[in-house]
Amino acid sequence: MIIKHRGFEPKFDSSVFLAPTATIIGNVSIGKESRIMYGAVLDSEGSRIEIGDYTIICENAVLRATSSGNREYPVLIGDHVFISPQSTLIGCEIESNSYIATGATILQGAVVQSGAAVAVGAFIHANTVIPANSFIPPNNIAIGDPMKIYRPKDQEALAKAIKSIEFAKVAFNVDANWENRFERYRQVTIVRSKEFESHFNDEIIG
Repeated sequence: MIIKHRGFEPKFDSSVFLAPTATIIGNVSIGKESRIMYGAVLDSEGSRIEIGDYTIICENAVLRATSSGNREYPVLIGDHVFISPQSTLIGCEIESNSYIATGATILQGAVVQSGAAVAVGAFIHANTVIPANSFIPPNNIAIGDPMKIYRPKDQEALAKAIKSIEFAKVAFNVDANWENRFERYRQVTIVRSKEFESHFNDEIIG
């Protein structure tokens, strides 16, 4: 499904394969010989998504651009990138010749540099930089620039690292205190409700 959103229609080369159940929304451009497979969602919101040449977006992957305050977070994908099924990429950059494995998550402002691999179930937090040709192990969490890798069981260190990057401020422009989850999540839903309100005016064009 191809959807006009906020006045933008997706653009793609004639050599691109778009699966019938893929959803391409708004300011999205896709380079030659790329493949967007079944159930994938590419949603530009108030920013943009740029996909390079010969890039593969597999089944049920979600790529969503976004914004926070006055800052846009586009999704920028280089040439020859493989994005595996059920991965989630929000407002991040994946440089050319990189590999994102099944179920990986990459958040706002993060950069995966050329030749890097993010393994199954790995999590790349906001504003983290994954160096070129590096490997993030399965189910591990990468945070920071310079990057540090945490295991899920490193709960105390992980919580401290997440707090230090002020994720709610980065992703949602929300200033609620770290310990006040109730208020933070209340504000987060208000922010996203307002952002997604623009979909009332979407137009299905193909």
